[in-house]
Amino acid sequence: SQPSRAEEDLSEPCVSAAFQEYLQHLGLQDFPCGLGSWNKSRLNARRSPRAEPAGLEEAVPPGEETPETLLELLRDQHSPWALPPDCSPQDQLRREVAVLAPELLRGSRVFQIFKSLRILDKGVSAVDEGLLRFQQLEELILSANHISRVTSAHLPRTLKVLELCYNAVGDLQDLCAQPPPELQHLGLGYNRLCGPSQEKHFTVDFWPNLVSLDLSFNSLTDLLGLVSQLSTLQNLRILVLQGNPLALIPTYRGFLVDSLPKLSILDDIRIWPDERQQFHGLARQFLLALEARLVVSIGEMKGLPNPEAFQQLEVGSEGPVITYSYYVTYEFAEGEVLEDRGSPEVGADDAPGNKQHDPFPGTEVPSSHEGRLENRILEADLSLFQGTKIHQSPTVAMLDVDTKVFATPGQPWADTIDCSYRKEHIAKDLVGLKSYLEAGTIVSVVEEKVRVWPIRPLPKSPLSMGGRQPGPVSKDKQKKKKQQQPCELRSDPPIRSSLGTTRVTLETLLATEDLVATVCDFGILIPEKPPEPPVLEEKVRSMLSQGRAAGWGSDDAATASENSQ
Repeated sequence: SQPSRAEEDLSEPCVSAAFQEYLQHLGLQDFPCGLGSWNKSRLNARRSPRAEPAGLEEAVPPGEETPETLLELLRDQHSPWALPPDCSPQDQLRREVAVLAPELLRGSRVFQIFKSLRILDKGVSAVDEGLLRFQQLEELILSANHISRVTSAHLPRTLKVLELCYNAVGDLQDLCAQPPPELQHLGLGYNRLCGPSQEKHFTVDFWPNLVSLDLSFNSLTDLLGLVSQLSTLQNLRILVLQGNPLALIPTYRGFLVDSLPKLSILDDIRIWPDERQQFHGLARQFLLALEARLVVSIGEMKGLPNPEAFQQLEVGSEGPVITYSYYVTYEFAEGEVLEDRGSPEVGADDAPGNKQHDPFPGTEVPSSHEGRLENRILEADLSLFQGTKIHQSPTVAMLDVDTKVFATPGQPWADTIDCSYRKEHIAKDLVGLKSYLEAGTIVSVVEEKVRVWPIRPLPKSPLSMGGRQPGPVSKDKQKKKKQQQPCELRSDPPIRSSLGTTRVTLETLLATEDLVATVCDFGILIPEKPPEPPVLEEKVRSMLSQGRAAGWGSDDAATASENSQ
């Protein structure tokens, strides 16, 4: 036979078990609280009351303590029976009640004194029917537990506040079966609500007296559907939706302000009359675009070491000519992007500025974000400071979400490199964008190094000259020949190295912030030294390999070796 839901609740950490642990922590039945040898005569006196003469205090039998003495033991911070400083005033009040009227807390009567119950971060995963014993309960706070399902039949009908933030609630069907009719606040922030199937539960049919609703930091995406349900809640005055993907939609706040005219506070910000007037008629005139716009702006790089200080090539050396360029990369959320403008996306083998297919066609980027609700801005000024090299691990630049890498155009070294980079991203995958903003972005400064080698023409083989030995050549002919045959250059593949990598936090963009501006400090940087110029022996080996490639025989190679000596 299948176990009943009540049996399942008993097998899981439940609210009733956590409450019993809470009572033991308070020690309501232990000295100096409760009833015992320290106050047993008081219980007997209450069972058989007798009139005391006026003006006479009740005598305390030997071995017992007065209520005042017991209260002093509770209130003195240095007393071994004092509560820890982090306990609430309600806990202290309940202990004092256990001293003054201990009979009120015996047996099942203890449940009647609780109008508010807070069980925070106790590993509770089940809301069991034991809660029905709290017949006076008006406030139930079960935040930061592991609750995934709430059965409304187990909730006292007297509840006015139900707080379930930081749990794992993903479905509201059981909660809405028989919800407490007098509930005024419902807190479901930081849970797992997603999809249109959950928005249907926020109507007046389930919550006729709801005044405050917290749905922050879930995965709700259907703003139109949610607003159509919330508009039936005539008493709703406080609404929190920040942290949901739908809050990234352009004009999200204005649309809600105009759609819910009785709302007083949205996302912890009061709605003033001038704001309501500003967005008047927006809900009827504006076609809601289910996409989000973010602008990434990168300013200056400072403090990059001058690469010329590390080149020690002699004048006339045949070593490579090395060119350096620098650029900044950042990661942006993978997903459907409708349009953008800026540098192309880059991969591990792509240099910035290389012509390649950009999967996102361009759009005009506004010159200013002031007062524009449709843009969320990320700005970063890169500040680099000279010194010793930072060795970056490849695992540093990793995000737990799918991302693409974008880069600023490469620029040569300067004391201050002005990137002047600005790129608008328009994302339609709002759930993926939320995950990206929660994880933050990886920003890196990359040095690109290209070696350019001169290619000298190979000496002609005696066989190609018909066996004749080459004669002396005049200086005028040599000079004329050099002018006619310019030196060819060979470019090696670019070598890229990350000079610094850091993570930029973007989670505030999910709340009420529209701008994240940060200065990335990568510490102290020193570039790698270029390789030393090849010595004579290496030059000979290079000429030998080139000679074999040109078809020389072994005798010709030996002759070339003798001539080079």
